[in-house]
Amino acid sequence: MDLMEAIYSRRAVREFTSEPVDEKMLRELIDAAIQAPSAVNEQPWLFSVVLDKALLARISREAKAHVLKTTAVGLLSHSRHFQEILNDPTFDIFYHAPALIVVSAVTAGPWVIENCALAAENLMLAARGLGLGTCWIGFSQGWLGTEEGKAALNLSPSCVPVAPIIVGHPKSESPPVARKEPQIRWIRP
Repeated sequence: MDLMEAIYSRRAVREFTSEPVDEKMLRELIDAAIQAPSAVNEQPWLFSVVLDKALLARISREAKAHVLKTTAVGLLSHSRHFQEILNDPTFDIFYHAPALIVVSAVTAGPWVIENCALAAENLMLAARGLGLGTCWIGFSQGWLGTEEGKAALNLSPSCVPVAPIIVGHPKSESPPVARKEPQIRWIRP
């Protein structure tokens, strides 16, 4: 698959087969991720690859509870759907994906979020090119940034988890999603 096809066809995947992702493929994704640019070439990233189903289940439980506890009531009440799924003990925020890759910054800094997000996008596009599916799981970010969350990933207290991305073999192809016309302001002499 060429790059433009990967860009135009990459979608958030939330339904996976039970087939595990080969560790060699996971390494290929990380190798693609580290090709991303970074401010002053710091390359501040660290990759935690979680394949342990029990740990994934624990992170899912803890993250749901964390979101419910720390998110303003008004924000959650805005989306009844979010409230329902976060309170559902059977809902797995990782959608039963066989792997979670968390892109973290080794230390806090002025551009670490942007740097790790660039690496994450490379990883997701590479996954699409290899026929894998991915989804950035925002529900897990808050808890992973806690002392307990960092400990679950064996991260030092100075690390900043930025991009929790599930990876797996998609059950089906995602349909195209209509895109809004971009707002473009051309500034010419």
